[in-house]
Amino acid sequence: MTIQSVGIIGSGIMGSGIAEVAAKSGYSVVLRSRQQETADAMVASLKKSLDRQVERGRIEQADADAVFARVSATDSLEALKDCDLVIESVVEDLHVKRGLFAELDGIVKESAILATNTSTLPVVEMAVATSRPEKVVGIHFFNPAPAMSLVEIIAPLTASDETVAAATEFATSCGKDAVAVKDRAGFIVNALLFPYLNNAVRLVEAGTATAEDVDTAMKGGCNFPMGPLALLDLVGLDTSLSILDALYEEFKDPNYAAVPVLRRMVSAGLLGRKSGRGFYDYSKK
Repeated sequence: MTIQSVGIIGSGIMGSGIAEVAAKSGYSVVLRSRQQETADAMVASLKKSLDRQVERGRIEQADADAVFARVSATDSLEALKDCDLVIESVVEDLHVKRGLFAELDGIVKESAILATNTSTLPVVEMAVATSRPEKVVGIHFFNPAPAMSLVEIIAPLTASDETVAAATEFATSCGKDAVAVKDRAGFIVNALLFPYLNNAVRLVEAGTATAEDVDTAMKGGCNFPMGPLALLDLVGLDTSLSILDALYEEFKDPNYAAVPVLRRMVSAGLLGRKSGRGFYDYSKK
């Protein structure tokens, strides 16, 4: 399974980040969003990122131009039909993802690998929505994809060894550290991380300490680069809630049961950095 062209579905930060990583690694990239306008905006965001890197001396202008030339934008799934690998990075909703995989199955060539960037959901559920479950795998990049070195390769029971090997080779060719994970909710990182984040919210809800003091304590006491509440704001409280719900659904562990105030903040639209306010106020920054 030789991968030369990569299709990426999703107009968020992850989609454009994965596109940058793949294009820098020499792959032809087709970015697909539901609207051409947002697809074009993703490409414009990539151009700004490359321009900043040229200004800072991290990349030569000629190399930046070559990377940018490898990327195209579209609002059509049909434009992905010749891609060797398609990675979806849409909303963390299993129903939406299953529908997308079923649709892609009828569009892309038979040899193509279909991958999900899900951080928590069962990959096998997407695999069985297609006629090629042996060619479906999880390739989980972390945010921001250009900066984060880890990629989790999730092998559902249905995936062939060849598919997993090709996905791993793709990740390593992008300069990432690929780790193999069984198809269990949360995989490695989120299964360990989110009980910690959830319990940090519990401390704040109980009035044990403020968000600021919890974050200061964990940075100063554990040498973490970011406190748990600031990290939740960065990830997005809605995304974090979805991850906790998926973890609790699979394991029924009380540590995964979302603290009530987190659910209420999401209902109120306090989603973190993306909405301008979460545990911290970003509207004036």
